[in-house]
Amino acid sequence: MSPCHSRLYGAVCRRFFSSGRFHGAEFTSGQPLFENRPHMVREGELTTGISAQEYYERRLRLAKNMTRASIAILPGQSIRYASGSVFYQFQQNTDLYYFTGWNEPDSVAIIEKPTDKLEDVVFHMLVPPKDKTAEQWEGYRTGVQGVQEIFNADEADTTKNVASYVSKLLNRNSTVFYDFEDASELTLTSLYNKFFQKSNSKFSGTLESLLKEHRVSVKSLSYISNSLRAVKSPAELDVMRLAGKISGRAYNQAYAQRFPTEKHLCAFLEYQFIAGGCDKSAYVPVVAGGDHALCIHYTRNDDVFKEDSLVLVDAGGNLGGYCADISRTWPVNGRFTGPQKELYQAVLNVEKKCIEYCTESSNMSLQDLHNESVKLMTRELRNCGFSGLTQWETMKLYPHYIGHNLGIDVHDTPGYARNKKFQVGNVVTVEPGVYVPESNNYPSSFRGIGIRIEDDVAVGKDSNIVLTVEAAKEIEDIESIAANGVTTPLSEVVNVWRDIK
Repeated sequence: MSPCHSRLYGAVCRRFFSSGRFHGAEFTSGQPLFENRPHMVREGELTTGISAQEYYERRLRLAKNMTRASIAILPGQSIRYASGSVFYQFQQNTDLYYFTGWNEPDSVAIIEKPTDKLEDVVFHMLVPPKDKTAEQWEGYRTGVQGVQEIFNADEADTTKNVASYVSKLLNRNSTVFYDFEDASELTLTSLYNKFFQKSNSKFSGTLESLLKEHRVSVKSLSYISNSLRAVKSPAELDVMRLAGKISGRAYNQAYAQRFPTEKHLCAFLEYQFIAGGCDKSAYVPVVAGGDHALCIHYTRNDDVFKEDSLVLVDAGGNLGGYCADISRTWPVNGRFTGPQKELYQAVLNVEKKCIEYCTESSNMSLQDLHNESVKLMTRELRNCGFSGLTQWETMKLYPHYIGHNLGIDVHDTPGYARNKKFQVGNVVTVEPGVYVPESNNYPSSFRGIGIRIEDDVAVGKDSNIVLTVEAAKEIEDIESIAANGVTTPLSEVVNVWRDIK
């Protein structure tokens, strides 16, 4: 074992051997850890369900795709503000989170591959320093020592030294894997963000100017990270399965209730996600009663429900950084009318058939699945009385895509090509929908109805796993829950997150 390999082996093992080291009043960190939140993070993990060993292996897989004498730069996010001093809940850059588990603002990870040997890979982190005054106002920070001792950084410094630190690395490397964001995409309120922005100016001291000064080759990092993130590990699938279970049970709880407004239903679901064990909602929910469902991303959620209408909900919880994404449509009063039932069953038939295709052995891609869904939807709608409907006309009633990759981002790995064939470990949503406007071109009994049914599917070799199977979607099941309530005790729902092994 080389000295360098020994150093890296020791680094990845720090997390496993330090579980008791930081107990006590002196240690504080900026995110949940086993030492301070054992009900959320287990021994050996850095984040819920994901071990330090797995984060280490992710970085090695990234390095395996890098060239010799190269670095990959992964800047994190800063706190963003809604207005004045009112800030949004912090959301980390998902590539940084995926490769490190670090969930604190104004930080940057750098993976350095000095030679062709993976044992020589160096993990650098630049993070805000411990600061008692700042922490009194903004919350604890893990700091430079913590990022080394807990998150296994081989070398670390504070972000105030980012320019000189990066310059030092550029002196000894010839290639940089990095993706610039436009200045308009960033909150340019800190020196940290100004360093990473892309600008037309020749402002010195930015990453852009340093790259030009050192004349290094710049290659896309997202191309590599997307391909790695698109294939989920067993641990990731376990966390996503749990997020789906919690979220699905929340829907069943909602079927059993009657709500006066969209706002009440929205609040109920978001409460159930968190009470069930999720950390937060994965995204802003869609709660669309009646013809509001014709707007695919309706998020006002502020109208009253009409007794004989449907409600379309698109919502899910986030657990350990991983998203659930579920859509269900059900009758406000608990009973489908004849036309509602007929159109709902048509969409459900399409969804269930498309889920069957989500296997590696099907030799299909997301693009293939979408094309097939349009054909299936056309056939189903014709059977409902949409006479003479062509596939082109179907796409007016079903205007969105069949689904997307899912993971740390709701629309995960955006650069991952839709024409790539399904492979084991992919997680995709399957979400056909129909939205019938008030038009004489369509049967009158279906006008003003919007229906979408969506599940999260983990692709297997010859089969798949529906991660959101708990959310009832058969007509008889929804109506039964609406009439008789749910059989799962609330205590089991609240404690379901403890199922993580």
